[in-house]
Amino acid sequence: MSETPAATKPPTEVRPRAVRRSFTADYKLKILAEVDSIKDKDSGEIGRVLRREGLYFSHLRTWRKDIAAIEGRRVALSKRAKAVDERDQELADLRNQNLNLTVRLERAELLLSIQKKVCSLLGVSFPTPTEKP
Repeated sequence: MSETPAATKPPTEVRPRAVRRSFTADYKLKILAEVDSIKDKDSGEIGRVLRREGLYFSHLRTWRKDIAAIEGRRVALSKRAKAVDERDQELADLRNQNLNLTVRLERAELLLSIQKKVCSLLGVSFPTPTEKP
């Protein structure tokens, strides 16, 4: 029996969609340890390792950055958070509010002194506040 031309189709010319490589944490740590163990950084050994594994230097940089971030989070989580007393928090808030009001008062006094000087230069009497009983 002979096969019909429809039964034998040529392989498709469309390539499958490229899939990004993903690396396990163990693999990343193994490669970083191998690169870090190289004594003479200028000898080209790092390049040989990267070529052998099909990696780029940016991989190493990114992996080191990720590990540093993870270690930073571990350190932050390992430290016990100091329990903040409500009174201490209220006191800090009041101090900040007092500082802000003091700055605003100094600005207002400066503006008033400028207004008084302008009134005296123009010969206009500066109105005095009247007291209400």
